[in-house]
Amino acid sequence: QVHLAESGGGLVQPGGSLRLSCAASGSIFRFSAIAWYRQAPEKERELVAIVGIHGNTNYGDSVKGRFTISRDNAKNTVYLQMDSLKPDDTGRYYCNAYPERLDWGQGTQVTVSQ
Repeated sequence: QVHLAESGGGLVQPGGSLRLSCAASGSIFRFSAIAWYRQAPEKERELVAIVGIHGNTNYGDSVKGRFTISRDNAKNTVYLQMDSLKPDDTGRYYCNAYPERLDWGQGTQVTVSQ
């Protein structure tokens, strides 16, 4: 069974940056496309970014040009570099396979506020 552990969240001012990490146990990780999702209070979970097995990427419209997803298969880790953060980016961030099929981790909270 694959376990996911997200980290790197925090409180940041608008315009600031954060780098999230998603560490996974289990070799299935490197054979899967991996995505970051986020969920704001009282909103449904939304797809933020995807990185394919070979490093190809796709982004949600709201984060294009500001977020960068990457992966290090040797470390079973996926990263999300978030720049030019906005208050609307506030939420709990999760990683999972894409399409999602693994048990969800605890996520990591990102709060963008003055």
